[in-house]
Amino acid sequence: MILVNEKISLQEISNSEAADLFNLMKEVYPQAYDYFWQDGGDWYVNTQYSEENISKELLEENAEYFFVLYNGEKVGNFRIIWDKTLDNYNEKKKSVKLHRIYLHSKIQGKGVGKKLLEWLESTALQKQYELIWLDAMDEKPQAFQFYKKIGYQYHSHCFLPFDLLHDRYRKMSQVYKLLV
Repeated sequence: MILVNEKISLQEISNSEAADLFNLMKEVYPQAYDYFWQDGGDWYVNTQYSEENISKELLEENAEYFFVLYNGEKVGNFRIIWDKTLDNYNEKKKSVKLHRIYLHSKIQGKGVGKKLLEWLESTALQKQYELIWLDAMDEKPQAFQFYKKIGYQYHSHCFLPFDLLHDRYRKMSQVYKLLV
C-alpha cells in the first residue's frame, strides 16, 4: 500500500483481484464515456478489464497497476508504464507513461487526480525520470484544461481503431510534462 496523503492511497492490483477491478470499472467507466460508444462502453470494459487482459497487463515489464483508494474505498485505477518513450519526441528523455487513470464520479472535484499526478511526478523525479506523458481524449475538454493547468503540453495525436467507438470520439492527444 502506498500512502499518497491522509485520504488517498494506492493498492497494487493482483491477479486475484481482476474481478474486483472489472466490477469497479463496469461502474466507473460508463459514467464518463458511455456516449463515446455504440454499446455504451460494454465492449471496452469487457475486453480491457477481462481477467485475461488484466493478467497480461500485470505481467508487462516496467508496469505498475493500482486501485485508487479514497478513505479506504476503491474508487478507481491508476496504471503507470516506466521507461515508455513518447514517440517522435525530439529529445531523448527518460520517460514514464501514465497509461490509465479512471476515477469514480463521486470523488471527482476533490483533488484526487491532482494528488495522484503530484505523487507520480515526485516518484518519477526520485527515479530520475525526466518526462511524464499520457494519451487524453480530445472530446473531454475538462481533462485538457486540467492537464494544461498543471503544466502538461500538447505533443501529437492519434486515432483509436475500435469499431464500436463513434467516429467523433476517436482522436486522442498525447500530452507531456518535463520534470527537469
